[in-house]
Amino acid sequence: MPTTSCVRGSTPAPTSATCQSLWSGLCRATIHYPNHIHPLWSLPRPVLDAGGTIVLLKRQDGSGVLRGDIAIGKAWGALGMGISSRTIRDRLKDRPAFQGAIAAASDGRFIPVPGGVLVLKNGEVIGAVGISGDASDKDEYAAVSGVHAAGLQSHPEKPADNWRDAGL
Repeated sequence: MPTTSCVRGSTPAPTSATCQSLWSGLCRATIHYPNHIHPLWSLPRPVLDAGGTIVLLKRQDGSGVLRGDIAIGKAWGALGMGISSRTIRDRLKDRPAFQGAIAAASDGRFIPVPGGVLVLKNGEVIGAVGISGDASDKDEYAAVSGVHAAGLQSHPEKPADNWRDAGL
C-alpha cells in the first residue's frame, strides 16, 4: 500500500485517495497532526474503528493516567450510541438513570461529555475519535478539527460555537 502521502510529516493532511479509501493506521496516526489542531494536539486521543476496536491510542508523556480511558469512553460511547458525546450529554442530561444504565451496559466505557466524535466517510460511520485533557468543548474542537483535516466528515459537523471560552 503506498503511504507517502499518509506518513506523519510528509504532507500537512492525509488527503490522498489511499488515506480516504482505506482509512489505514498510518492515516489515522496523522489525523491529529499538530499543525491542524494546535495547541490541543498533545491530548490523549484514541481512534476506534466502526466495531469499537481501538486501532490507535496516542498520549503525551506526563498525561494523567485516566486521560486515555476517558478519551476511549467518549469515543466508545459516541460509537455505541451512533451520535457524538456532546449530543449524548444534551439528550440525556435529565436522564441520569439511563446514563447509568448505558455506563453499566458498556462496562464503564461511556463518558457523556463533549470530546467523542464520530468519523464518517460518504455519510457512513467508519469509526470514532475521543479526546481528553482540556475542557470538554476544547477536546471536541480538537477531535472535529483532526477528522476534517483527514478529509473526512464528523458528527458533530462542527464544534460548539463557544469552544474557545470553555474552561476546566
